[in-house]
Amino acid sequence: MDKEKQQNIETPEENDEEMTVTLDLDDGTSVTCAVVTILTVQEKDYIVLLPLEEDGENHDGMVWFYGYREDENDPNAEPELSYIEDDEEYEIVADAFDEYLDNVEFDEIIDAEE
Repeated sequence: MDKEKQQNIETPEENDEEMTVTLDLDDGTSVTCAVVTILTVQEKDYIVLLPLEEDGENHDGMVWFYGYREDENDPNAEPELSYIEDDEEYEIVADAFDEYLDNVEFDEIIDAEE
């Protein structure tokens, strides 16, 4: 996975639209990603992105994890994404995302039963 050079986060205009991020990769290409969630793990924030194909879909189910930081002094500034270089840190975030998915599935089951 290439490191991103910059990102543009677009907020949805309507509530049913998903938030997206456009990553400019080192190889000069851009990838639009859906924002799945932002996780806090060991007091650090991480963003989970679902890369989208040109048709706006993701066909392989792969997600990308990046460090995520907002500028506390400027709420209008774009958040900063950072590549996770440490394998152990990456695994901790991946495990936290698996737990998040388990909780989402559990919540969906409960909502369906009510």
